[in-house]
Amino acid sequence: MADENRKRFLLTLAYDGRIFEGWQSQVSGNTIQDHLLKALQGVCPLVSAVHGAGRTDAGVSALAQQAHFDAPGSARLSCRNWQQALNAHLPAQIRVVGCEQVNPDFHARFDATGKTYRYRLYVGDVLPPLEFGLAWQVKNTLDRDLLRQAVQLFAGRHDFRAFSANRGDGHDEMRNAHRTIKSTEVIENDQHSMIDLRFSGEGFLYKMVRFLAGSAVRCAQGKLPQLELERLLAGVDFPEKAPFCAPPDGLMLEEVFYPGSKSITSSSSA
Repeated sequence: MADENRKRFLLTLAYDGRIFEGWQSQVSGNTIQDHLLKALQGVCPLVSAVHGAGRTDAGVSALAQQAHFDAPGSARLSCRNWQQALNAHLPAQIRVVGCEQVNPDFHARFDATGKTYRYRLYVGDVLPPLEFGLAWQVKNTLDRDLLRQAVQLFAGRHDFRAFSANRGDGHDEMRNAHRTIKSTEVIENDQHSMIDLRFSGEGFLYKMVRFLAGSAVRCAQGKLPQLELERLLAGVDFPEKAPFCAPPDGLMLEEVFYPGSKSITSSSSA
């Protein structure tokens, strides 16, 4: 945007991803990015693009996705005005829960230093209807100790190539697959029927969290030996992949982190 008086805004978005085709714009127009850009242009036609902190897959939800856009100086809307106007244009399943003006050189994706994802499991006999599409129902008995051991294995810096899907863009063999997982958690609640797996790290590969969750569950079911998990984590047998990728249903982006210990979450106010 050539306007020297342009203003850059950072939005915090929460969305129920069940009916959308992910974050990244698609020909169908039914993605979070597509709906958000349409809403932005409905408020100010001169807005030409919106950039997210990262992609979420089809069916994946978010509590605090981050995205920035540039508005011309002539658009004299406050952060609160932007939030209210965008929510009036967006589907009810997508909400702007925070808006702030940031420096013109800030970038929602490239300035991010880490993210936290949660993967939700339901291990009861009957999945509550309000959890449909938001949790993966695992009916087989899970060994909780094995589940915790498997999840703990992922902490630290590893080659996660075996725990990611190929994009098929011709760069899979050359792509750096080393990532650092700073912390992992296994949280039980709701009479032990609901289990949250939480992963915080500097960055994640394509479908990586779903592979981590799927592998940990298979380990806890006795279907994947821990030694096999450790071998895959060593990253020495490319292009071998972990044997199971969990469905998108239970995955949610919880937080995005930025420099200076600045954590922008769904509690950000307009």
